[in-house]
Amino acid sequence: MLSFLLLAGCTSIGDLGRVQDAAVSDDIHAWLGQAAAEHAGAPVSSDRLTEEERALRDLAFPLIEPSYDRQRWDAVVYENGSKGDFRRDLWLADIPAYYRHLSAAGYRTSTGRYNKLIDDIRNDAVRIGPFFDLAHRVVDLDRRREQSLQVIADLSPQDRANAQARIGENSLIIDWVYHSLTERCAGYRYALNHLAVAEPERIAAQADLALTQMQQEIAANQPILGPALVAAPVTLAAQQPPVTK
Repeated sequence: MLSFLLLAGCTSIGDLGRVQDAAVSDDIHAWLGQAAAEHAGAPVSSDRLTEEERALRDLAFPLIEPSYDRQRWDAVVYENGSKGDFRRDLWLADIPAYYRHLSAAGYRTSTGRYNKLIDDIRNDAVRIGPFFDLAHRVVDLDRRREQSLQVIADLSPQDRANAQARIGENSLIIDWVYHSLTERCAGYRYALNHLAVAEPERIAAQADLALTQMQQEIAANQPILGPALVAAPVTLAAQQPPVTK
């Protein structure tokens, strides 16, 4: 399947950045939990993912993946976490990167760049609520899991360790998404500020409104940590200071 996609120059990405069913497996984003745990120096669980945990990872990926990397011709490789360099790049907060990619794109008019910025902001904004709604459910289930660990006496040390590691993975993914969103907003603000100076257009006001609404959505969805987070929250290595309005 992958070789066919490469030859055809197709993408596995569908509407709103969702991966097309024919191009992926159920656990295409399962590596997110392992990556988050390893980055934080936390243990990795070998337990199978629940449906909610799998969905959490599926909804997390588009909010962690840089918006300028969507619609890639090699999207299946990247979404499966098979590209090691890409996974390392996910931890870097390169604030001007979005503006660099936007400026390099072959838009014939300034309006085209503004429209792309607005579309990317809005596409991110509509994902925030569904992700954090699911995150609340996952955290609630993890609290129940933690309670079960306290009362079930015949669990093996390995079973107990796997359960605790999965609680940590879920919490780290949620925190990763929140930090990614705050850095992404800083990148969008950087791009809007620079566009407003280099290519001023009336449509800049629409971009500013869309970004403000996204920031409000993020503020309404603070990180929800699980009952037994086994490592420190995700820390992103900032390359540039955030640009505020």
